[in-house]
Amino acid sequence: MAQEPVWSDRRRIIFGLPWTFTKYTITKEKLLVESGVFNKNEEEIRLYRIMDLTLKRSFWQRLFGLGTVHCCTADKSTPEVNIANIKQSSRVKDLLSDLVETERMAKRVASREFFSDGDGDADGDGDADHDL
Repeated sequence: MAQEPVWSDRRRIIFGLPWTFTKYTITKEKLLVESGVFNKNEEEIRLYRIMDLTLKRSFWQRLFGLGTVHCCTADKSTPEVNIANIKQSSRVKDLLSDLVETERMAKRVASREFFSDGDGDADGDGDADHDL
């Protein structure tokens, strides 16, 4: 059963015109990115897997009222996704952030962040932690 979109838009080009073949859709549970004309590609990212959101707005994007929302995810096939050149990008980032938190609470998912320097030291204290 397909969910109703909470937000949907197309990637925009010069002057903010939606003359591209990339479409973004946000539902209460998923972020969908559809691209392509002849060969279609659809990426699906569950909202509870989104770990971090960043709003990027270059000078040219600001000039035409556009922005890009960069998403870092825990999804193996799509670790990063850009919702590029969209109108009302700040509002979309806030909407997506709220939906991510709501979905995490509903699914009882906690995000755990580990920082490692590559030698097995996840907590940064210099000692590799091992279960004995």
